[in-house]
Amino acid sequence: MKKLNTLITTMDAKNGTGYALIRIFLGIALFVRGWMILSNPESIIKLGVARELYMWVSFVGITHLIGGALLCVGFFARLGALVQIPILFSATFFVYAHTKLMMGGQSFELASLVLFLLCVFFVFGPGTLSVKEYIANKKA
Repeated sequence: MKKLNTLITTMDAKNGTGYALIRIFLGIALFVRGWMILSNPESIIKLGVARELYMWVSFVGITHLIGGALLCVGFFARLGALVQIPILFSATFFVYAHTKLMMGGQSFELASLVLFLLCVFFVFGPGTLSVKEYIANKKA
């Protein structure tokens, strides 16, 4: 029991690391999503996006690519989250609003989760394991 309490105390002291790992994972996921959008535009058009809207789809891909990279490394992470919030807001409340819960594929649940996490990182910043923290520690 003593070892369990020691382990719990140790893990409680490192909850900032867990927060940072979520930020890193979200940044990588958004970066990969942006890469997929930009590297295979025909697949996006096959999903039903009109060719006239391809400029907007490219904008979404570039935003995910850059914003995801900023989130991942924790450098201007608030900016990286902020530029993606309108995109995920649109996806959550306009694109997936008509879908039912628990449907397969991209859905309302995933878009709302990513939107929520982006809002959290915008408000609270990158946390530990970030370039911002590294620079702050280097100056101190």
